[in-house]
Amino acid sequence: MPPTGDAGDHRAGLTAFTSVARRVPQAAWRAPTPCSEWDAAALVEHVIGFHQYLLLAPLGVRAHRPRVGTLGRWLATERAIESVLDDPDALERPASYFDGATRRPVELLPSLADDTLVHTWDLAQAVGLPDGLDADLCAGAYARARRQVAGRAESGLYAAPVAVSEDASVQDRLLGLLGRDPRWRAPGPASPNGARG
Repeated sequence: MPPTGDAGDHRAGLTAFTSVARRVPQAAWRAPTPCSEWDAAALVEHVIGFHQYLLLAPLGVRAHRPRVGTLGRWLATERAIESVLDDPDALERPASYFDGATRRPVELLPSLADDTLVHTWDLAQAVGLPDGLDADLCAGAYARARRQVAGRAESGLYAAPVAVSEDASVQDRLLGLLGRDPRWRAPGPASPNGARG
């Protein structure tokens, strides 16, 4: 079971994402993902950018990312995120955001954690790695996703939900609700090292 609380859940999600990212073969960073507009490298850049704009920049925290190298860029970002999660006072202090609003960064941790969690599945699927997600994290993300159905539909930023069987796992229910087909597989045969495409 992962650590409890918003910061603990997010830390657990980061660990899982990094575990997958570290095992992506260099040749597989251009593999297609369940997010049709992104390959594996672009998907990681999205996770980096999401954290940059919703957590690091509002707190004035700099991630010393290299200009190139997807894994290195993610690992530098993760270190910066961990430094924020280690400072609960900073998470509670109101910060100015890109849209002119003032928020406590801690309020955004659930959304950041859920985004990272689902993109862990996307990345694993893209390169043919094991895609099992933590069931407790999935349950929390699924409960939040169910409360936000209308908002997602209105935003136009999400694919329509995909129907899954009534006895589907909480992971598959979460994926389906967020517009992913749990049966999605990367095109092309798997290579000996586990990568696809």
